[in-house]
Amino acid sequence: MARQATYDRDKVLKSAMDLFWAKGFHATSLKDLEHVLDMRPGSIYAAFGSKEGLFAEALRLYSGKTQAGLADMLSGNGPYLEALANYVRRLGGQNRTEVPSRACMLVKTILEMPDDDPKLRGLAEELIDRMETALERALRMAQLEGELPADADPARLAGRLQAELIGLRAYAQRINAEERVAQVAEDIAQGIEALSVRTA
Repeated sequence: MARQATYDRDKVLKSAMDLFWAKGFHATSLKDLEHVLDMRPGSIYAAFGSKEGLFAEALRLYSGKTQAGLADMLSGNGPYLEALANYVRRLGGQNRTEVPSRACMLVKTILEMPDDDPKLRGLAEELIDRMETALERALRMAQLEGELPADADPARLAGRLQAELIGLRAYAQRINAEERVAQVAEDIAQGIEALSVRTA
């Protein structure tokens, strides 16, 4: 009979995600992982195959939580553009005690990994594309509901919004910039609301 895992996989992945998100892949040592996860190297490798395998799982967890946050904002009864704007406001309102890093973990991974990295760089690119697809889907729904003009291009708008969010999250890494970040997020949010053809 196979031995049962003696660790909480969800808890371990959350701890690994927070550590990698804060420090990045290369700056996170095996000793760091041992200490934070309270697991021996052999147990880490048995559970995840490698440091790269653990990081990939952490990236997927991060992406899933990010998309779930967007889906949660879109699940209400309000207009889609209003929900997208409020999602941006939520990102801009995060403080440093709520998250390990205010920069996007996926973008940090792309900046850290070389262009020809087929695994972690490729996975980060794929997960960023999924988020952009989710933004595009929300914008298409807004268009179907008559919030966006019929001649608007949801794919192009999603790309612009994704770029703005990436910039916002990078800007948020600055020290003591919380108030300014919230202001920038509000400007982005108002830009989204200004796309609406509906009148108040």
